[in-house]
Amino acid sequence: MSGPGGSRRCRGVTSAARVGRALVVLGIALASPGAAWADEGGASFWIPGQAAENLAATMPSPGWSVPVTYYYYAGSAPDSVSTGYGAAVAPGTRSRTSLVTFTPTYAPSTPLLGGQLALAVSLGVAGEWTQVAQGAADPYSQTVWGFTDVAPAATLGWQRGANAWAVYVTGNVPVGSYDSTRLSNVGLGRAALDAGALYTYQLGDGGPSASAALGMTYNFTNPETDYRSGIDAHLDVSAMMPLSASWRAGLSGYVYYQLTGDGGSGNACGPCKSRVAGVGPQVNYAFGAAGPSWSANLRGYYEFWARNRLQGYAVFASLSIPL
Repeated sequence: MSGPGGSRRCRGVTSAARVGRALVVLGIALASPGAAWADEGGASFWIPGQAAENLAATMPSPGWSVPVTYYYYAGSAPDSVSTGYGAAVAPGTRSRTSLVTFTPTYAPSTPLLGGQLALAVSLGVAGEWTQVAQGAADPYSQTVWGFTDVAPAATLGWQRGANAWAVYVTGNVPVGSYDSTRLSNVGLGRAALDAGALYTYQLGDGGPSASAALGMTYNFTNPETDYRSGIDAHLDVSAMMPLSASWRAGLSGYVYYQLTGDGGSGNACGPCKSRVAGVGPQVNYAFGAAGPSWSANLRGYYEFWARNRLQGYAVFASLSIPL
């Protein structure tokens, strides 16, 4: 679900700028093993925190937009995070991921079931560096760059006064750079399907707001490894206050929890159920550029409560470009 945008109903922000901000609603995620650790090899389809944004459930106005998002993650697996032998991530593992995504989005002008439909597809390029501790004096590391998997998505949303809600479905098409024999990968190597709902409440036009996004991911078996990752649940939340007609600031956070254990004949890890939580600041800026207003969003997370995955920090930086 890459492609977070920014606030929607700030004073002075045009409807075209809202298109990019509603991309968070689309639930589009590009898989990167270093970006979100859980399931097989510690890699999950949903990137925690990607929907923890201001006004996440508001829908776009009809038209096209192309948001660009940069995502950075750095984490490690100390003894308290993994459980040694049989863990999804071996103690001492370290990883860093850089990910850039482009998400062309179209919102048709014809209503569907009384709501606004939005269709999108996300793709990009990413690099991952991973290091495992073979010994204090002999660590092994690998860096891989390549194209990500492709993630199509559809969202349908409604708004009544201060309340906005939406449902979404998205999935992972495993066409990215992946090799089951490598330490680092950009693609997941498996298909996935994610669906959920979002809700936003905003007090007045451009006033304080709160949002929540709840979803679940079903993972298909990796054909190269015959490893079947479990079902994951994720909750992203956000609360923001207006600072001016263009600026908003607040907090965002997430909880990620694996509901069912991993399986398949290629699984030597056991259930390996994972979890993590994160919290951090968020700021959004709306500005004019060659006509319709653009929107820039920056937010960061500090992780805790991790098990069977890396624990570290993440940064999302996005620019919504209305067409």
